[in-house]
Amino acid sequence: MLLHGGPWYRDSWGYDPEVQLLANRGYAVLQVDFRGSTGYGKAHTQAAIGQFAGRMHDDVIDALDWAIAQGYTDRDRVAIYGSSYGGYAALVGAAFTPHRFAAAISYTGMSDLVDLSARIVPFARRMLVNSYVRYMGDPDIPEQEADMLARSPITRVDDITAPVLLIHGANDLRVHRSNSDRVVEALRARGAEVEYLLNEREGHWFINPDSNIELYRTLERFLARHLGGRTTAEA
Repeated sequence: MLLHGGPWYRDSWGYDPEVQLLANRGYAVLQVDFRGSTGYGKAHTQAAIGQFAGRMHDDVIDALDWAIAQGYTDRDRVAIYGSSYGGYAALVGAAFTPHRFAAAISYTGMSDLVDLSARIVPFARRMLVNSYVRYMGDPDIPEQEADMLARSPITRVDDITAPVLLIHGANDLRVHRSNSDRVVEALRARGAEVEYLLNEREGHWFINPDSNIELYRTLERFLARHLGGRTTAEA
């Protein structure tokens, strides 16, 4: 399961180098334009309001069930992976439906929706009233803050059973590295299997070629260990 960021974005038909890399390594790749994705009309996008870790995740599970029913995948050998919102969705998959995934990869994903909102710089808050605040909630309202925490993987980290890979840029200004740091610390504290790639030079997305080579080598090795696909040396 390869989930896009945003969530105000969409996957569309065309060449995707990340998908092709994964396919080359032997994996079937399923991308899901869950509710909240753009390009399908206002109703589809606005159906995500208040549904982080709710019906948005139901859409992902529905797509997974379809792939299993079609015979495209083995229900016991599924990984969930994404960046930014997709990284959050991967952590939701691991924490909220742990029995469905054999591995999870979060690339600059948020684990704490309250922390994400609290770190928005003041001058940008008014610009985000109809996006982050409307869709996730307002942490200044106690009831909404509690709901945001309930939808945050950091509050369900003890339910994670699958191996997890977290990838983050230390200079990320959109999703602070603490969103990955805290998950890693909590998993290591109870002896769970977790790997952490923290790049000291990068931000929300890795830009430098050597950083991306390290990222995808780490990714393919992690998947090979837990799903059995090929690595660069075998490709």
